[in-house]
Amino acid sequence: MKSRRFVFRDIEWWLVTFIFLVIVLTNIMGGVHYSQIERFLGKVFMPITVYIGFYVMHLVVIPKFLKDKKVGHLIILSILTAAVTAGLSGVCAAGMDVDAERFFRFYFSVLALYPGYLLTAILLQKMLLPPAFRDFHLYNGVRLFMILVFVVIFLIASQLFVNEGALIILFAIIPGVIFFVLYNYYLLYRNKLAGNTRAYRLFLWGLMSVIAMIFLIIAVDENIPEIMMLGLGMILLLIFVIFPLSNLVFKKYEDYIGKIDDLSVQVNQSSANLSFLRSQINPHFLFNALNTLYGAALMENAEKTSDGIQKLGDMMRFMLHENQMDKIPLTREVDYLRNYLDLQMLRFKNESNLDVEIKLSDEICEGSIAPMLLIPYVENAFKHGISTKSKSWIKINLRCLQGSVHLDVVNSIHPKKITQDPKDESGIGLVNVKSRLAHFYPQRHNLTIVANDNEHFVHLSLQLD
Repeated sequence: MKSRRFVFRDIEWWLVTFIFLVIVLTNIMGGVHYSQIERFLGKVFMPITVYIGFYVMHLVVIPKFLKDKKVGHLIILSILTAAVTAGLSGVCAAGMDVDAERFFRFYFSVLALYPGYLLTAILLQKMLLPPAFRDFHLYNGVRLFMILVFVVIFLIASQLFVNEGALIILFAIIPGVIFFVLYNYYLLYRNKLAGNTRAYRLFLWGLMSVIAMIFLIIAVDENIPEIMMLGLGMILLLIFVIFPLSNLVFKKYEDYIGKIDDLSVQVNQSSANLSFLRSQINPHFLFNALNTLYGAALMENAEKTSDGIQKLGDMMRFMLHENQMDKIPLTREVDYLRNYLDLQMLRFKNESNLDVEIKLSDEICEGSIAPMLLIPYVENAFKHGISTKSKSWIKINLRCLQGSVHLDVVNSIHPKKITQDPKDESGIGLVNVKSRLAHFYPQRHNLTIVANDNEHFVHLSLQLD
């Protein structure tokens, strides 16, 4: 699936807003340590002033320039914003008893970060966006990493109003929470969802043991027993707060994705049905015509012709009726496949360069299956695996086991014709088949497709209803 470019202007705004909120709140909570009200107000209002300057530039001035492309307006508004921000920040710095040299060193360092970030972002766009790269994975990753680097530089340069509490929250607590949430999702939640109880318990209690061991070592080394209580509190916080809340978020997210997948499958199925209906000539006329040809072939003792007409009629009946159902008996899907293969062998029986090997299960295939999941891969083999000039081969093996069905298709590959019609695809489309497999058989199917210059291999296994 093709990646998407992240909306970085929104990401930057939300991230910076969160960081400044943490800074302001920690400064307010630490206000009891300030003996002077002016120092307290300076610590609170200086980050607010800097944030307002960022907001004006990032969400007002820059978007306005990108819209009207007026460089003069950009320069005037940028200078005006920088001057007002500098004046208000200077008043706050005076209340904090910060000398002028230190303030201007701080202010111009922070001021230089913003154009530096914008220039870096422009360079990344030139180097990493299409057509330089086919998708946005690399660009998104590098851009996110660059944002984090600039955030760290900003926090280091802004020690005038960034206290130790804010640094602990931003550099220790939040990354720790993110780590535990990711650990929970990839090693706990997904294993529990898949029924791997043993792996789930191993990763859960393994993590708890590591945390307890770390706090025990620190407590012994510092000779402070109370540190063990801190470790116990952290374990309880993970088990009873962080993990349950993150599991709730994961479930809501997967429910949301599941609804999107359901709608996508319905749209794809409706599109396929609509395309099929549009391609129909009056079906009653076709059935009547086939019956007439079938009767004429029998009267002329043309057994192969009459047999082929009968199989074609069965296939059309399947496409018109059973193909519209969500699930059908597996025997009907296999019958459709047999009819298709019989008609193809009638067509290619005199091809000396073609070697076809077909093995269909003689066992009764029990259970139900979503229609048209097996035939597209066989159609694809006959479409791309046959050449009138080169040696060609198709090998098909269908096995019905207790509660499952397994299909293997191997075919030769030949260079495509330059004049080949791109619309000449198999009836339901291989992409549509993959989406239907993911919808109807999540974690109950295995699809493997391997190809080289000479051969194409498909293996499909389904756990049936």
